Amino acid sequence: MTQPTLATLGQFLDQEITITVWLSNKRSSGKIHFLQVRDGSGFCQATVFKGDVTEETFATAKHLTQEQAFTLVGTVKADDRAAGGFEIGVRSLEAHAPSAGEYPITPKEHGVDFLLERRHLWLRHKRPWAILRIRDAVQTALHNFFHERGFVRFDAPFFTPSAAEGTTNLFEIDLFDEDKAYLSQSGQLYAEAGALAMGKVYTFGPTFRAEKSKTRRHLLEFWMLEPEVAPSNHVQNMDLQESMVSHVVGHVLAHCSTELGLLERDTAKLEPAAAGNFPRITYTAALEILKTEIAKQRSGEKPFPPNVPDTTDVVQWGDDFGAPHETILGHYFDRPVIIERYPAHFKAFYMQPDPQDPRLALCDDMIAPDGYGEIIGGSERIHDYELLKQRLEEHHLPLEAFEWYLDLRRFGSVPHAGYGLGLERLVAWICGIDHLREAIPFPRMLTRMYP
Repeated sequence: MTQPTLATLGQFLDQEITITVWLSNKRSSGKIHFLQVRDGSGFCQATVFKGDVTEETFATAKHLTQEQAFTLVGTVKADDRAAGGFEIGVRSLEAHAPSAGEYPITPKEHGVDFLLERRHLWLRHKRPWAILRIRDAVQTALHNFFHERGFVRFDAPFFTPSAAEGTTNLFEIDLFDEDKAYLSQSGQLYAEAGALAMGKVYTFGPTFRAEKSKTRRHLLEFWMLEPEVAPSNHVQNMDLQESMVSHVVGHVLAHCSTELGLLERDTAKLEPAAAGNFPRITYTAALEILKTEIAKQRSGEKPFPPNVPDTTDVVQWGDDFGAPHETILGHYFDRPVIIERYPAHFKAFYMQPDPQDPRLALCDDMIAPDGYGEIIGGSERIHDYELLKQRLEEHHLPLEAFEWYLDLRRFGSVPHAGYGLGLERLVAWICGIDHLREAIPFPRMLTRMYP
């Protein structure tokens, strides 16, 4: 017989079950205790009526403390007023070890720093519970998406002898006082080797950026998913990105209604993304949209989006977008927008030039709606040996460290493409949360390493 959980109470309607839970909150009214309980799979109310239980059971319920575990025996009842549609009428209960003192996160408002200092306990509460279950659903959807399409998961190393895009933002490691290594900022270069061996691969794991940034869009450690396909091109690469994001959002909408409800996420804002048909515009066209939108906002015709300073100005052609520009562009569309063909001079060395305009790279960024900024960056990769060598030299990168990468062009090169997805940014947008620190179990930031 299936072991009952709070998530599967509907399978046990009008049946007596035995289940171990934790007490989230409690209120009493004379002859009844209302116990708000959780078991990891969900939340529910268990009611203890004095007339239905022994005096000992009623007294035990009265003295339960917040986050104390106990095993109850009770009957599952339908209740339209309950969040999950069910409640449990308790017949008996057995309390486990009481808490060693007062539980620190009480049912009241607490500051973010207070909660992050107790992240190991905060994870038990509804908001982080919902976010991290959506994070799990996103990962499940990503793995399913790629495996259904014949991709192989390919694990890249965390220690690297060189950087994918320079060493400015890398954590350096001293290898036994003899040599230097770096914590990986990307698995892409290794994924390219995998793609030329297996055709379609993706890497997935933590990556590290030593950026002294305190913004809501930055973490020192975050998770990246990086597919690579050989052969492939720029357009096919954008097609794959759109299909993947549309699939993931659809999966979350279909399987995480409880979690999205707890977060009060307006799912109508996610439905266009699940439908696909993402707009695609060039960098140059994006500049024109920014020019028009900023003019309207400055004239008072429409307000600046949240987190966009009213001093924001249009960037000149050849300059990269900042966070305010990405926010304005994200608010312009009702679903993710793909911006392609950026100026090559501020992009990575490995991006294939646009054959129609060598000033541009065959690359793209996917910008999420509602101010969440870039969630994907991708490109067609340079497949010509001489051009790649030239780019490495132009970026002042040591050729000896990239000999193995150049080998991929010396032997059996083919046009290929790939991209990187920031997991926490995708989760934050889907959940509608303000800061990436909530989208990962234990955030690592410039000002936080504990717990």
